[in-house]
Amino acid sequence: MNPLNSSRRILLTGAAVIATSLSLALFNYSSSSIAQEAAKPEASSNTTSVRYHTVSIDGVDVFYREAGRKDAPAILLLHGFPTSSHMYRNLIPALADKYRVIAPDYPGFGQSAMPDRAKFSYTFDNYAQLVEALTEKLGVDRYAVYVMDYGAPVGFRLAAKHPERVTALIVQNGNAYVEGIQKFWEPIQKYWASGSNEDREAIRWLTSLKATKWQYTHGVPDTTLVSPDSWTMDQARLDRPGNQEIQLDLFYDYRTNIPLYPEWQAYLRKHQPPTLVVWGKKDQIFVVDGAHPYKRDLPNAEIHLIDTGHFALETHGQEIAGLIRDFLGRSLPVKNAAR
Repeated sequence: MNPLNSSRRILLTGAAVIATSLSLALFNYSSSSIAQEAAKPEASSNTTSVRYHTVSIDGVDVFYREAGRKDAPAILLLHGFPTSSHMYRNLIPALADKYRVIAPDYPGFGQSAMPDRAKFSYTFDNYAQLVEALTEKLGVDRYAVYVMDYGAPVGFRLAAKHPERVTALIVQNGNAYVEGIQKFWEPIQKYWASGSNEDREAIRWLTSLKATKWQYTHGVPDTTLVSPDSWTMDQARLDRPGNQEIQLDLFYDYRTNIPLYPEWQAYLRKHQPPTLVVWGKKDQIFVVDGAHPYKRDLPNAEIHLIDTGHFALETHGQEIAGLIRDFLGRSLPVKNAAR
């Protein structure tokens, strides 16, 4: 036998053994890695993904957006007029890695049902009751609450009724003081005083495309930052047959909120919830004069005035998300913090 051929056979056999051993090792490593990955919690991208739900509450279909772990501290986002939970479309994923974020649509707004006015009373009392029922249905008994525009009378009703449930307040152009009600409200106040059809018709223009676009763009230094999708989507919902009448009913019912201001202020003074106030200082609907009085009742409130208008999230969403994360990170009890 040729000694050279024998040596080659030995070398080839050894190489095959080594290759087989390496393949087995790699297979075992890969299998172990796959098993370890499968055992890990859901990835952050999954927990921050927004999910869309509809539940029936007292016979009314209520739509809500939700993201975050079920066991994380909860944040309830309450929208204003004429929008819906759509206004929080970018804020929700920005918070959902650490918090369970829930944003409902009120009946007559967004994707929630629009019951006939003869069968459902469109009032802030009813909205607060429905949102309370939603939190209970979802098993959320403690939450921070973000209130904006119409969200303020809804959220403050909840807080005054159940102060033990509110872990913190985030107030964004959400009014609780008479100082915040100025010139914009004069024709609406006239309707409050008379209840007449003439004064009702005089404010119908507030449901028009012109008014909706104005709400988004007035007071905004750079309107190219405001997506036209925002007012276009809102207007599509306002233009549904019968929706204008619902909105006019709500304008009239807003009068019931003003007498409750002293009660809400008493809640703030007594319970001193950690509070972050973020206000678009060029807002003409709820003017900046409504931001400062929070300090009267909440000496430790943090107030940030932003150079924008009513819908501050449209132009300063990242900044506001950062303020919220910092504020809640310092304000919520450590035992409640998401890991």
